[in-house]
Amino acid sequence: MAVSDWGQGRKYYVEVYGCQMNVNDTEILMAVLNKAGYQRTMDLDDADVVFLMTCAIREKAEGRIWSRLSQLKSLKTKSRPDRAPMVGVLGCMAERLKEQLLESDKLVDVVCGPDGYRSLPRLLSLRAMSADGVANVMLSADETYADITPVRLDPNKISVHLSIMRGCNNMCSFCIVPFTRGTERSRDIDSIVSEVRTLSQQGIREVTLLGQNVNSYRDTSQSGAYETQGYGADLSRGFNTIYRRKEGGRRFAELLHRVAQVDPEMRVRFTSPHPKDFPDELLYVIRDNANVCRNIHLPLQSGSTSCLERMRRGYTGEAFRELVGHIRQIIPDVTFSTDVIAGFCGETEAEHQDTVAVMREVGFDMAFMFAYSMRERTHAHRKFQDDVAPDVKSRRLQEIIETFHATARVRNRRFIGTQGLVLYEGLSKRHGRPFGSDDYGHKVFLDGPALVDLQPGDYVRVRIGDTVTSASLTATALEKTTLVEHYQRFPQEAFGGGALA
Repeated sequence: MAVSDWGQGRKYYVEVYGCQMNVNDTEILMAVLNKAGYQRTMDLDDADVVFLMTCAIREKAEGRIWSRLSQLKSLKTKSRPDRAPMVGVLGCMAERLKEQLLESDKLVDVVCGPDGYRSLPRLLSLRAMSADGVANVMLSADETYADITPVRLDPNKISVHLSIMRGCNNMCSFCIVPFTRGTERSRDIDSIVSEVRTLSQQGIREVTLLGQNVNSYRDTSQSGAYETQGYGADLSRGFNTIYRRKEGGRRFAELLHRVAQVDPEMRVRFTSPHPKDFPDELLYVIRDNANVCRNIHLPLQSGSTSCLERMRRGYTGEAFRELVGHIRQIIPDVTFSTDVIAGFCGETEAEHQDTVAVMREVGFDMAFMFAYSMRERTHAHRKFQDDVAPDVKSRRLQEIIETFHATARVRNRRFIGTQGLVLYEGLSKRHGRPFGSDDYGHKVFLDGPALVDLQPGDYVRVRIGDTVTSASLTATALEKTTLVEHYQRFPQEAFGGGALA
């Protein structure tokens, strides 16, 4: 058997854990495998290969994978001993724990890091001819998979995530990402805009530009269509980096503008940014393009300047608050989501209260909140002690969560009685209720006679009802519309009025 032949007609099953980047990586993986002759199956019992796309951001995430591997061992040794499937561990955990995965009781056959997906067909063929596990966890300085068209996990979805860059240079002391995904490298602008055009032609209504530090995008490729260099290259006021920034190239503000021009009926979002990379030029692009959503993810992590310094975030609590105020001056109806860590190394009660105070002052509309989890190889692992007791972490996290929900519920009440635009997505999985999303990051549950004519991907004008929570709104669907038509009638600054400040 040739090394390249093993995959012909064989079936793979994939489970995805962790962030949206892992979803995108899975779609790249599927394109690679399909081209090599593999077929995806939705039935675990029918699979010749089982892949786990993994996350290493927190210890709990890795624990879930070890537990799942133990379950899959039973499938290999008891349920299907005559045709035991191969098991492959992919993604960030593969990069971090290659030796343990291959040596742990023969649980894993193939280990492949985020930059090695092109090699998977060969790795699987090598494993089929060997009694030993195989791995490729080499990090690349230039791999972006720009030439691979992802195979969507759900071809019926009206929204997709599109990877524009990989890796991260920030080296925050708590974060494992630079060690599992490498340094920053950006796709060329031509390939991104071309993919967005294709998605528009396929009927996609919303695209989210994706990267570990998405707004540090910097494309230095040669392009005949896009000649502008350096537009929007400045850092946010009062922010800095611990690494030497490179000059030149097309920056994120220009890319976002070009993507927004492709289809005025296609919404554009982006995640996950760093607060340091919000120059005014980027804010103007968001303000001046109706199809660029007005929700900005602005990771806080901590509201304490001393804690932020230990985290190596490159800003103070005061600089963060000033950035929020500056963004609201330029985009009055903006909403913010954030990330917050409770109980980082050495965090005092006063530092924790600084975080709570910033959360109350800013009034985030969505938040991802976690207790700190020490990761090997990080700066914090080398320099600090994970010295905040678990019960203290839990108590502080609960206070952060309660603060968020209390402020978000109050802020969401400002939408009651207003009219807005919702992209209809269908019926919710949990309750079977019609729902969609607005420009501001809210899930909106819908009722009303106008629902009769709606299909997923339609825009609908709504009136927000009295029932709001910290995470969702309810609304009456008034009429089917288009994005352009709606915002010609109802400019975005009017939705929610001046109550956003």
